[in-house]
Amino acid sequence: MRYTQRLAEAGAVASVGSTGDSYDNALAEAFNSLFKAELVRNRGPWKGIDDLEFATAEYIDWFNHRRLHGEIGLIPPAEHEDTFYRHHPAATTVAASVPSLH
Repeated sequence: MRYTQRLAEAGAVASVGSTGDSYDNALAEAFNSLFKAELVRNRGPWKGIDDLEFATAEYIDWFNHRRLHGEIGLIPPAEHEDTFYRHHPAATTVAASVPSLH
């Protein structure tokens, strides 16, 4: 419900693809595949949901801050993003450009 309310407040429309339409969710599907291969299947079995939730938080931190990504010069994604915004100060994030998301 909160997600739908935030979209409405921002004047945005949820993007929902039709069955078999991979254009809207290709990035999410690619990330889910990596997540399952690198964490869920390789580090399980899990004793419980708490163990998986903690491992997920660690994985996301690693993925964004320490994982070296070949398509962006073998640097972590967070470093790439920081560099971009230092060199493009006029560029803004969606949250910064939409008052209702502050």
